[in-house]
This record gives sequence, structure tokens and C-alpha cells, in this order.
Amino acid sequence: MLHPTFQDFTAIGITHWDAPVEIREKFSLNSDCMSLLLEGAEREGIRSLFIVSTCNRTEIFALGASTKELIRLLTTYSHGTLDEFHSYGFELEGERAVRHLFSVATGLDSQILGDLQIVKQVKEGYEFSASRGMVSGEMHRLIQHLFRAHKRSRNETSLGHGAATVAYAAVKFAMQTFDNLVSKNILLVGTGKIGKVTCKNLVNLGASKLTLINRSRDRAEFVAGKFNLEVADMEQLPQQIADADLIIVATGASEPVIRPEHMIPSIESPKFKVMLDLSVPRNIDPKVASLDFVDVANMDMLSDVTDEAYKKREKEVPLVKNIIEDEISSFMLWLNEQRVVPTIKALTRKFESIRENELNYFRNKIDTSDFDKIDNLTRRIVNKLAAYSIEHLRDHHQSEEVAEMVKVMFKLEALKENE
Repeated sequence: MLHPTFQDFTAIGITHWDAPVEIREKFSLNSDCMSLLLEGAEREGIRSLFIVSTCNRTEIFALGASTKELIRLLTTYSHGTLDEFHSYGFELEGERAVRHLFSVATGLDSQILGDLQIVKQVKEGYEFSASRGMVSGEMHRLIQHLFRAHKRSRNETSLGHGAATVAYAAVKFAMQTFDNLVSKNILLVGTGKIGKVTCKNLVNLGASKLTLINRSRDRAEFVAGKFNLEVADMEQLPQQIADADLIIVATGASEPVIRPEHMIPSIESPKFKVMLDLSVPRNIDPKVASLDFVDVANMDMLSDVTDEAYKKREKEVPLVKNIIEDEISSFMLWLNEQRVVPTIKALTRKFESIRENELNYFRNKIDTSDFDKIDNLTRRIVNKLAAYSIEHLRDHHQSEEVAEMVKVMFKLEALKENE
């Protein structure tokens, strides 16, 4: 694509708004699957694409690829089917795709309005693709405006004020069942990004009887050391579950971490317990929810709509939308101007070529001591003359006729796409 336009952007995906967790987990992509998808896209001639895969969404944003191509890639490299995508997924083109991306990155499209984690997840997806050479200059520029919109939404509005994360919503959910967490035995399985934030929220709300389990004990000990908490091994998981009142699971495992066999000690000595699954794919086997003494909640059951912080953030939405409009307009202007960049480069190259040829012709007729001064003088003259043409091209970047007239007038050679 020599001159990408706004209409060349596309987006497809599966999100919490339309797809339940049992569908979202089928389309979830780990890093290996994302690598394979990017390789598949490159083989198909797609050069600019990145993926956002979180507990609430799996989305692909691309430049120069049709939504059909993206859907085919997603269903090929995930466990989701084409029929499932068409039942629960979305596909957007052009301006709608770009606007959706901005809504995602600023947290307007999140289950937890103003989610503080989502921009990090967008950044990770972008950097993952960029490190593999799958982000074009135009996409890179769009991402810069995207991050600026997020930063402005935090600095210029109150959208980011108050707790706004899945981890916080999980703790609030637990508080609806238990009046306080001070006396409760709590088990946290997984000390990754969400796990660490959840741990901090639990401690801030008074939890002290908190035990951490992680597949890598070193990571669990690192987090536990910050808050003076207990650590247990994965082999102790069944008994730790039996002893706990509240179990929160947040790992990146692709299979359930808590299965029916882990509940045997709990069944032998049953007591009421709440289990929160913050993972997609789910880390608590759905069969566990059939036990009478267990309440299992997954991502779809979390919400902070009754929280005062949510109400304050909701009032900021119009201001954030204005910021998004501003950044999208700036990007559109830059993108449109790129249509005349090859002509500007060719014009500059042509002027410099004329200057150098004339300077070389008179080189032997000029005193050596004066040559540098004349070189600088001619360069300044050429740059000033070129500036008028360049300014006219930029002012009329939407007109193909102006660019064509300049090409004919100065007999400019066509530049290759990568120049």
C-alpha cells in the first residue's frame, strides 16, 4: 500500500459484551498462538497487525487486511470456530475500527470503566508485533496518538481516579459476601500481574490470613515478602482450598488449575467458600461450581456499577470522547499528508540534484577558500525555493491534481514505496 487511508484500518474480535466466558476462552491466544498468527498473517501478505488478548477480549487490529482475512486467522490459530465467531464476534472497518481501538485503550469499552490495566495490555500487543516487524509506520503513528489519548484522559479528566481494575472488582465482589476480610482465610493462586494487584487490594482491605500459591514458588515468595504473607506449594493446593473461605485464582494457565479432584478434602469436611476465577481460559473447572457449599464466580459476574468511583468516572466519559476526537483528527491530518510525502521527497531530491550538478560545473572556476560559502549559499537558496512548493503540497494534500502538476512541472521520477 503506497498511500494507506483511514478506510484501510480494520478490527475484529470477541469481547465480554457479547460473548460469555466459555466462548471467550476458546478464542483466547497465548504468546505462542499469537506468534503463529503473526507468521500466518505475514505469509498471506499482511504487513501491519497486532493482537490484544485479555481476560475480557481477544481482538485483532490491522492495516491493509480485510475483516474476512482477520477472522480466518483468528479461527485458525485459536480454538474458536467460524460459526461461533459469527454468533458472538464483531468486525469493523475504517473509522469505526479506529474509534473502537481508542475506546479500548482509554478504558471506555472495558467491563470496569476506565480500566487501568487495558492500556498496558494494548501496549504489550503492539510491542509484541513490533518486535516481529509487523507494525507499519502508519500503525506506529496511530499507536502514538492512542497512547497520548490515554495519557491525556488521565491527566485532563478524572477517569483514572479511584480503583478501576478487574482485581479491585474481584475484591469488591468478595466484600459483598463477607462483611470484612480480616478474619477470613484467603487463598490466592497465581502471582502474575492481576494476582499481584489483587494481593495488594486484599491487604489494603485488612486481609491478614492470606496464603499465596504459584507454580513458581520463587515468584510467590517475592510477592509474599512485600506483605509478610504465607506461601504454600502447588502440592498443598487441595488442603489449602479446604482451609480457605475465599479462593481467588488468576493464572495464565491454558487448562483448569483447580479441578474436581482438588476438592476432595473440602468435600470430606465441607464449609462454605467463595471461589473467584479471574482467568480466561477459566482456571476453575466448571464442575467445581456444582458443589453445594461453593459459590464460584467468573469474569462475567464482576461489575463495579454500584461503586461510587464508577459514578464519578462515568461523568468524565464525554470529556474523554472529546480527547479521542482530537487525537483521531490529528492522526487523520497526518495520514492524509502522507499522500504527498513521496512527491515532496522527489521534489527535494530533484532540487538538490540540480544544485549539485551546477556546483560541480563551476567547482574549478571558484576559489577553494570560497567554495564552502557558495555551497552553503546555494543550499539556502534551493531550500527556500523548495519550501514554497512543499508548503503548497501540504496545504493541498487531498488534491491529486496538485501533486500531479508538481510532478509534471519538475519532471519528477516516481519514488519506490520504501523510499
